[in-house]
Amino acid sequence: MAKATIAGAFPKQIELEAGKTYSYCTCGESKNQPFCDGAHAGTDFKPVTFKQEVTEKKALCMCKQNNGSPFCNGAHSKI
Repeated sequence: MAKATIAGAFPKQIELEAGKTYSYCTCGESKNQPFCDGAHAGTDFKPVTFKQEVTEKKALCMCKQNNGSPFCNGAHSKI
């Protein structure tokens, strides 16, 4: 599988709303980072869809080196 494009060097703090479903971009090409806009079309990349249980601010991965997880795990510190 191709390597994702790095969309940013640091995570993006996002207020996620309870009950809302989000589609996280895994390819790094979306113009609506960190969310999917369909830019992955024609590639092996697929967005990660998740439903937020509680309203809270979370750090979403922008480096796309997080093994597909939408949430930052510090992988950006190694690039």
